[in-house]
Amino acid sequence: MAYMRLGDLLISAGVITEEELNRGLELQKGSKDRLGTVLIKNNIITEAQLIEALQMQLGIEFIDLTKVSIPTEMAQALPKNIATQYQIVPIRIVKDELYLAMADPLNFYAIEEARKATRRRIHPLVATAAGIEHSIQVLYSNEGAAKAIEEMKREAAANGETSSNANDYSFTANQIGDESVNSAPTIRLVNSMLERAVTERASDIHMEPRETELVVRMRIDGVMRQIMNVPKDVQSSVISRVKIMSGMDISEHRIPQDGRFNIRIKEKDIDLRVNSLPTVYGEKIVLRLLDKSGGRVTKEAVGLTGADQARYDEMLRLRNGVLLVVGPTGSGKSTTMYAMMNQLNTPEVNMVTLEDPVEYNIEGINQVQINAKVGMTFASGLRAILRQDPDIIAVGEIRDGETADIALRSAITGHIVLSTIHTNDAVGTIDRLRDMGCEPYIIASALKGVISQRLVRRICPDCKTAYKPSPEELMDMGLPADADETFYRGAGCPSCYNRGYRGRCAVFEMLVIDRKVRDLIYAQAGRAAIEAELKRPENGFVSMEQNALRLVREGVTTTEEVRRVINEED
Repeated sequence: MAYMRLGDLLISAGVITEEELNRGLELQKGSKDRLGTVLIKNNIITEAQLIEALQMQLGIEFIDLTKVSIPTEMAQALPKNIATQYQIVPIRIVKDELYLAMADPLNFYAIEEARKATRRRIHPLVATAAGIEHSIQVLYSNEGAAKAIEEMKREAAANGETSSNANDYSFTANQIGDESVNSAPTIRLVNSMLERAVTERASDIHMEPRETELVVRMRIDGVMRQIMNVPKDVQSSVISRVKIMSGMDISEHRIPQDGRFNIRIKEKDIDLRVNSLPTVYGEKIVLRLLDKSGGRVTKEAVGLTGADQARYDEMLRLRNGVLLVVGPTGSGKSTTMYAMMNQLNTPEVNMVTLEDPVEYNIEGINQVQINAKVGMTFASGLRAILRQDPDIIAVGEIRDGETADIALRSAITGHIVLSTIHTNDAVGTIDRLRDMGCEPYIIASALKGVISQRLVRRICPDCKTAYKPSPEELMDMGLPADADETFYRGAGCPSCYNRGYRGRCAVFEMLVIDRKVRDLIYAQAGRAAIEAELKRPENGFVSMEQNALRLVREGVTTTEEVRRVINEED
């Protein structure tokens, strides 16, 4: 490959001007980033433009890493520290030539280091930075996991046991990713799972015992994906390791347990909530990951825009009353409630929370952890908080009639109460409170607003394509079969790992309890009467289905995703 400076290459390809190059070089001063990275970060060029220029000017082949299965043995060809340092990943070996995927194939320092480490000629390929980072994590974690499993099986066989003695591997540090190769194999295996989960932006890790193996799955963008299978004879070691890390009793296998621990991976502080559940094939473990390094949760961060944001702000201007966030598990209710707490948190108010568990620590708020074992329940804690001169009370979840009644009566006496509750939609919240035994006049007086929400996957912006929907698809979205509409979907690309989606956003349904709705609640009107009132044009109520259709039209999500997340009865 002939030597050519990247700046000259981009100018000759007509991608940037001389002035843009000089600006990029100026921005690069004092930065450890290479020129291509600087130009992309500052929106002078796109990654796609850089790749196209390298292909045209130098004839370097582009490789889509999302469509390539890299053999696990390639991890032996190039040390992980070199792959990570230079962001390069070995793809295949042909005779004495190593094919190497690189985000910057003009990085001759990286090529030379790879040549010296492998003692092979290097054939550079260009790939996206996201694809390389993902491939490095998958390749070396799979290789590390395979090594760890083999070592665990050998140890078990040598000791005459069915699994390694996980009690020997106490949790001594919470820095994941830099563990020594001399660490116990169980530690390396579990750490590789945790590192993979953070890289994949997983919200949950499921370790599921089956008859012949332990299956590890992760929930990524709301969808479960199988990651690896662990042999049955090392299952006990893996589960015991997680229980030790989370402070559970490893000798107890008959009852569910809860635990918690913190780790730091790739400069991210991750809090993990852990639950064990006895099954017929052993204990199932579920770890919920919470990224605590993301900064302050705001209304913009949860996806509130336009009319939804205006109604949200209207609710938070109230000086008393109950505001509820509703939806199924995993719909982002807690995140929205934390955004509300952050917005209401000022030096002039006394805000107290009851949480199980406390997910994010917020400066200036008195946060209380529920502990049912000693009698500290939501109901008893709420009674105690009322004697603490509160202005705003945040209850993690209303789970029973006693808590609901106390929360509603607290609002009537002049407090703002924030909480979450499990219902299908905003109107269903009223029926749910009635079912819990709350009097209609109390609900009508105290309830001021309900936010119902779901999380849908976003279409990847890098591979979003327009298409004309079929008549059946239009009718599914509540539109005429002959409507002239343009919808969008993701074709799949390296940026989204060929899935067509990248990230998630919320779909909202905002119900502000006005005088007419309050009168209907007081009169014990049924759901149909309340819905009829909300459908009046002057009410301004926008249903979740209408909001979902808006997101489909705007190219934010797909009709398939709306059908998956929002049930017809919602």
